[in-house]
Amino acid sequence: MAMRTTELVTCPRDAFDWLGPAGVRGVVHRWMRLVAADAELAPYLLGIDRPRLATHLAAQLTTALGGPAGAHRPGGGGWRRLGLTEEQHWRVLDYLAAVLWVLDLPIDTITAAQRSASAELT
Repeated sequence: MAMRTTELVTCPRDAFDWLGPAGVRGVVHRWMRLVAADAELAPYLLGIDRPRLATHLAAQLTTALGGPAGAHRPGGGGWRRLGLTEEQHWRVLDYLAAVLWVLDLPIDTITAAQRSASAELT
């Protein structure tokens, strides 16, 4: 009787390959919902073109997660124009980390995404 072994073969991929464009848009949607549900942060979103902000954040996140180069043009503003305090800035980043953590992405991927978003927030 021959024994069979099964080996899992994993292919290293970028988080963007795993999520795809629709997944990145989903992350941004959940991220923005968390920010909008935060009583202290929600007023900063009043009068903001949310679809435009979401498009910008999705492009930024695509690049941070290893997506196509050039998808995000630095200096676009994103959250920057909202005038957040440093504490609020960190809370927005924590919300992003929470959304990515739930997807079970590696910590270095989450950190890279936060760094990218942080550059936009400062």
